[in-house]
Amino acid sequence: MPAGLLASALIFHAAILQGLGSYLVRSEPPRKSDIAVVLGGDAYGGRILKAAELVRQGYAPLALISGPDGFYGYHECDLAIPFAEKAGYPESYFLHVEHEATSTEEEAQVIVAELRRRGVHHVLLVTSDYHTRRAGKIFRHAAPEMIFDVVESPDFYFTPQGWWHSREGRKTFALEWSKTVAEWVGM
Repeated sequence: MPAGLLASALIFHAAILQGLGSYLVRSEPPRKSDIAVVLGGDAYGGRILKAAELVRQGYAPLALISGPDGFYGYHECDLAIPFAEKAGYPESYFLHVEHEATSTEEEAQVIVAELRRRGVHHVLLVTSDYHTRRAGKIFRHAAPEMIFDVVESPDFYFTPQGWWHSREGRKTFALEWSKTVAEWVGM
């Protein structure tokens, strides 16, 4: 590696790493919608609490909570909704949708079918910040007739400005980038 390139990488490494982390985040401000959808895969509850706040603020009348299987014999939605209730949000805010999907693409197929059944046209898609770009692309491809505003929920460990400072942040970054690249090459 030429010395100039190595020196540039050392000098600008934080900006490069921040740029790579920022690429994953593509969210929009919330707008009045038919429903909020909380994607599965959040072990800390940030996604459901963000959606509950959007419902409370009047952006959507209801939040559909995706519920993949595999959490000690429970579906994620069956644990997430009581978590949000404990935080002060009424159960009436939430609709749980249990399923067996194991990827965002499979989850999109299940959720889009439910949205179509309900006649939904405009969706607030709530997911972790690092997942917004890929999730938005997948859902828009699965239902081009619908409008998806992707709303970010801050992740407990990942921030575009410093994901490389924690082990969990690095793992989140590596996993999301591997999924992004896999999608690019059609895997």
